[in-house]
This record gives sequence, structure tokens and C-alpha cells, in this order.
Amino acid sequence: MIHVIATITAKPGTRAQVLEAFKWVTPLVRAEDGCIEYQATVDVPTTVAVQDGPRPDVVVVVEKWASVETLYAHSASAHMTEYRTKVKDYVLSVRLVVTEAV
Repeated sequence: MIHVIATITAKPGTRAQVLEAFKWVTPLVRAEDGCIEYQATVDVPTTVAVQDGPRPDVVVVVEKWASVETLYAHSASAHMTEYRTKVKDYVLSVRLVVTEAV
């Protein structure tokens, strides 16, 4: 199993549009072979000293996949291509971290 943390930085004031498109694609992704977890999250303000944020224009996607191959298939799926088209005018950057348990 692999873990993926995707950090999406939206253009200022457009996070709601990114989240709306994410709500559309989520059930399609969760139905994919190999998808174990797929959830958009946003920062929670805390007093934890080492926390960055809150970041009003950031969406962090927490994912778990059965394998790297299932992640590749997810990335190439038609609904992810459509999702990327829906959010292209709102997203400044996407950073991905792919890890596995040790």
C-alpha cells in the first residue's frame, strides 16, 4: 500500500471552486480499483507551534492506493483528465508526496 499527500494551491479566493470539482470527482475515484482512501482536507487553525497555516488557498488530498500501478491508472483516468480541465483556471500548483509504510 502507498500513501499519497497531494497539496493543491489554488489562486487566491478560488478554493471553493476547486473543492466543488473535487466533490464531483471523489465518488468516481473511490470506485477505482486499488483506491483505499481519497479525501480532500483543509487546514484547521490550531495553536500547535510547528503547524503551517492556516492556508486559506490550500487543499490537501489524503490518498491511499493498493500500489504505485493503481496510482498510475488513477492519474491516467478519464475522470481525472476532466477534473484537471475543470480546475485549470483555479490551480496555481500541485505538489505530490508518495510514501509507503516502513
